[in-house]
Amino acid sequence: MDDTKVSRRDLLRTAALAGAGLGLTTPDALLSAAPPEDGPQGSMLGVPFPAMPNVRVAIIGVGGRGTSMLPIWLALDGVQVTAVCDLVEAKVRHAQGLVEKAGQKTPATYFHGEHDFENLCRREDVDFVYIATPWEWHVPMALAALNNGKHCGTEVPAATTIEDCWKLVRASERHRRHCLIMENCCYGYNEMLVLNMIRAGVLGDILHGEGAYLHDLRGELFSNQGEGLWRRAWSTRENGNLYPTHGLGPVAQYMNIHRGDRFDHMVSMSSPARGLAAYRAAHIPPDDPKWKETYVCGDINVSLIKTVRGRTIIVQHDTSNARPYDRLNTVNGTKGVFRDYPPRLYLDGQDPEAWTGLEQVKTQYEHPLWTRIGELARKLGGHGGMDFIMAYRLAECMHQGLAPDIDVYDAAAWSAPMGLSVASVAKGSAPMAFPDFTGGHWQDRKA
Repeated sequence: MDDTKVSRRDLLRTAALAGAGLGLTTPDALLSAAPPEDGPQGSMLGVPFPAMPNVRVAIIGVGGRGTSMLPIWLALDGVQVTAVCDLVEAKVRHAQGLVEKAGQKTPATYFHGEHDFENLCRREDVDFVYIATPWEWHVPMALAALNNGKHCGTEVPAATTIEDCWKLVRASERHRRHCLIMENCCYGYNEMLVLNMIRAGVLGDILHGEGAYLHDLRGELFSNQGEGLWRRAWSTRENGNLYPTHGLGPVAQYMNIHRGDRFDHMVSMSSPARGLAAYRAAHIPPDDPKWKETYVCGDINVSLIKTVRGRTIIVQHDTSNARPYDRLNTVNGTKGVFRDYPPRLYLDGQDPEAWTGLEQVKTQYEHPLWTRIGELARKLGGHGGMDFIMAYRLAECMHQGLAPDIDVYDAAAWSAPMGLSVASVAKGSAPMAFPDFTGGHWQDRKA
């Protein structure tokens, strides 16, 4: 499939022609593909954690997401929560009580201003910092952890700009500490089952994938608490795919991105922005300050990614309209197709008019992690068990001295479509080049 590769020169020429037709200049985002001047500090691809029998975890952000993950961290053998941080003291005290109730030592607490997390990151009794805060804080907090010699993992997206993606990559390399994206959807039952099938060759050569975040969040976005306090604001500033990783992460793993392939370039387009204004008109009193907001993010964003090996990926985003939840989670190969929501499978030789369910393949291809601890994961909850599987696997890698499944290069590449989509939409769907965050080492590592 290498003969379909588009060169950087072709991308620049195409972008310039597109810009000329629209009265635009060559997209600045194409130039952002160049790495920072400081240069690579040594690849973190495949670098194992130092084996540690006890993993000491600090949590920054114990609001909705952080608090939902706290019982999972506390349920893991060999994991101790040593510190918690949040702007709201009541949330910190609640988290502190949960740690004590689990029989662990009282954690250190941090709630004195926006930068108290920096003091948490300086502690000696922390091995891993888990970050569950608003998006704009992910990079500063991850950098604070890395600069203080801590491994870290951030909720999604890891970064919102290409510049910040590079900051995470370089800091991880410089300090020889892992910076992960805590992408729970990569650990869902269906996602791991399909990944096992792909690696066994059941679907043949993989050609195409589709991922999305299609989730009616209007009620949450207009709430006066939780994510309603900050997430809606992004729709007043940026027009693109604001949340790419839930759909893209699993597809990237299906395609062995950074393990023999990588994202090469993308184009993006957005529909008109209608849903949030319509919801406000129907549900928000006319004297509410939210009426001063102007929403610029198109309700539905569709992006198309091409990989170096010629594979194609569709990524979609919509949180502003009435619709059932869907991540698409689709992969096409030369021997078959998997489509999710609902999960269905077609393999070469079946009735061409009929899909089948997953029952026929579960026994043979269920992922060993789900076979081993799936019952416990479902019992403890967390998006059907995927949250527990994610945390369990991370702790397992740290206990046994293994390389993480997801690294800083994945964090950067899966998050990059946010900034690249905004640039592409602004430039009339001009192609945007993906930086090679690995410095060419994506060719060295195999799945």
